[in-house]
Amino acid sequence: MNILSSNAALRVQDLSVWHGQSALVQGIDFSIARGGVMTLLGESGSGKSLLAQAIMGNLPASLHASGRIEIDGATTEAADAASRRRGWGRRVALLPQEPWLALDPTMTVAHQVAETYELVSHPAADSRHESLRGARRQARTLAGQALASLGLEAAADHYPFMISGGMAQRVAFLATHAAGAPLLIIDEPTKGLDADRRGEVLTLLQRAQQQGMSLLCITHDVWLARALGGELAVMLEGRMVERGQAEALLAQPGHAYTRRLLAADPACWAQPAATVSTASAPASSVLVELSEVAKSFGEQPLFSGISARLHAGEIVAVSGPSGVGKTTFGNIVLGLLRPDAGQVTRAAGLARTAFQKIYQDPAAAFAPTVTLRQSLRDLVRLHGLDWQPLEDLLARMRLCPSLLERLPRQVSGGELQRIALARVLLMRPALIFADEPTSRLDPLTQQEVIALLVEQAREAGSAVLLVTHDAQIVRCVADRRLLLGATHLTD
Repeated sequence: MNILSSNAALRVQDLSVWHGQSALVQGIDFSIARGGVMTLLGESGSGKSLLAQAIMGNLPASLHASGRIEIDGATTEAADAASRRRGWGRRVALLPQEPWLALDPTMTVAHQVAETYELVSHPAADSRHESLRGARRQARTLAGQALASLGLEAAADHYPFMISGGMAQRVAFLATHAAGAPLLIIDEPTKGLDADRRGEVLTLLQRAQQQGMSLLCITHDVWLARALGGELAVMLEGRMVERGQAEALLAQPGHAYTRRLLAADPACWAQPAATVSTASAPASSVLVELSEVAKSFGEQPLFSGISARLHAGEIVAVSGPSGVGKTTFGNIVLGLLRPDAGQVTRAAGLARTAFQKIYQDPAAAFAPTVTLRQSLRDLVRLHGLDWQPLEDLLARMRLCPSLLERLPRQVSGGELQRIALARVLLMRPALIFADEPTSRLDPLTQQEVIALLVEQAREAGSAVLLVTHDAQIVRCVADRRLLLGATHLTD
């Protein structure tokens, strides 16, 4: 490792990522000034996350990198991953795309954030000036303050499986930020968050930048890219196709792909001419009826007194703040959770497989040590289905068949989410609980996937219970909306 005098927090020179002789990311050059920000935009699978992993020195064993990388004045060959790994936490930190994979399932939320303060931030100072007990007490105090700053104080004693995906994302961010590394790489920090929570994450990023931290932000959130400012680069098929100051580039994109990407934002979608009316729907079309349903986690009430009907063929959006219980409500509809009070009645004569779920975190829906092709073949064989319709669905979502030869962790979150959607659609269920099904997708892919979901559901007469924070998606695709509040549900 060479130590150079440089004004750059990060400098990347001719960086490529290879699978054998095939370049997945090719010829990347850029730098980030100290205290600066660079945002990468691009569709899922365009190479954004691979670029981040190469910078960190954390590529899968089947891939290798070439080029040169300078972090905080220390220069290494891109192939020398071990040197960069020694700087994890203190020189560079990464918030990965899947929050569940960033958190220890055996540790409480507060413990995980406090551990970073204790072991990574200033361990030497703690050992010189404070007792071990005092250092731990200070770490717990700092962790409590950090959790409170993002509205997570009530989740301090919870384990990761007890909190929502949006809350897990914020906890993972705090644990990463606590390390105090001068360079922070953030992969999709606002996915699955409502507008208020996105604003909180933006404030935290801006505060970190003001304190001198440099940011490399990977996102499909155009709002976040515009708000962060700094430099913006657009990636397509492993290359940077456009780069410039964020405000100018977003106002007047030069590349045709960038223009398509921005035009696919849900705010630009056309509203459907007609929606399904359930006012006069026959009772026989009711798939699920909920009566005075209530649910709490421990002493924390989520909702109560909920009564609703879900009909065949309708698309119902469930919205509300992060952590209010949207996923829990959907799991009760599916029968995966029991309500604390009230009654849930499902239509008679339907098999258990008639109710399917698209998970918010697709990594939770696949066996981690089995290739995607084998998982899908097992499904087709178990249920006596045809393989060809699955291939047709994957093609509609622009997924290369070779991706199926990989393990779930070897594809991007957006690619895995689309594969999970294809698997559910293949079953042609009576009801689909789609829990943030496009939270990991760029606007262009999101538009295509939502259109496919709606088309397939209408064709099969399936009901869709759609959880989303995006009010524009609700406006464009939902027949009606259920707004989940602290104690009630409104239609």
